[in-house]
Amino acid sequence: QVHLVESGGGSVQPGGSLRLSCTMTGYTSSTYCMARFRQTPGKEREEVASIDSAGRSSYADAVKGRFTISRNAAKDTLYLEMNHLQPEDTAMYYCAAEGEEGVLVLPSYPSVCRMGSFAYWSQGHQITVSS
Repeated sequence: QVHLVESGGGSVQPGGSLRLSCTMTGYTSSTYCMARFRQTPGKEREEVASIDSAGRSSYADAVKGRFTISRNAAKDTLYLEMNHLQPEDTAMYYCAAEGEEGVLVLPSYPSVCRMGSFAYWSQGHQITVSS
């Protein structure tokens, strides 16, 4: 059974940096297109970055130039490096892997995860940016 386990993150002051890690267990993550989402109370879950099995990545305008998504196939781990963080980046962050019969997502940007169905989700990790 596939599981996605988050680590990293936490609280930071505006302008600071954080890195989130997401490790897949139960299968080889390199075959999946994976993405990072975030959600704030009362709002829809938003896809902010994606990376396919070939390493191609794409970003939503809100994070482009500040966030970097990457993966280490040997460690079955997805990373999200977040720089120049701002209070509006405060949210619960999730990682997800594409799969059939999952949650359907319509991203606001040209995601590299073309199926648009995410079958596997992490438990989420709160990121707070505040002075």
